[in-house]
Amino acid sequence: MLPRVDLLQSFQAWQVGGVGGAEWPKIAILVPVLAVGALICFACARGMNSLALGDDMAAGLGERVFRTRLVSAVGAVVLAGAATAIAGPIGFVGLVVPHLCRLLIGTDHRWLLPFSALTGAALLLASDIVGRVIAPTSEEIQVGIITAIVGAPFFIWIVRRQKVREL
Repeated sequence: MLPRVDLLQSFQAWQVGGVGGAEWPKIAILVPVLAVGALICFACARGMNSLALGDDMAAGLGERVFRTRLVSAVGAVVLAGAATAIAGPIGFVGLVVPHLCRLLIGTDHRWLLPFSALTGAALLLASDIVGRVIAPTSEEIQVGIITAIVGAPFFIWIVRRQKVREL
């Protein structure tokens, strides 16, 4: 059993979020869960495109709005829960990456979902590398802190941009 200090440090590291605790045996357990969540989300991509037009328009196109929302939400919750179980709550990746990808490639969810997954992984990897390089002699800076430093200004920019559009 871990001493209390080690246990509290482990909890603190998980609470901030990081990829250091993600070991292959833990990841192997969650691969089927991640695969199911990804399949659910990709299967709902066309319906999410319809929902982006509005509920009435989607219903007019033959989309079952409630079912599509429910199934896509289940897929997103499964993916987010599995990732959080391994790495902890790493902030701003899920807020910033989809907006950035939408600016780069458009709103078609068939392309947006896989591109967001790859871009999110790249942001996480780059943040982890930066956190390890900035403080190589002392303890590394957690990846959740780096993503917050990168993501907060970008998210503020997106919100301000939306506010200006509304004026």
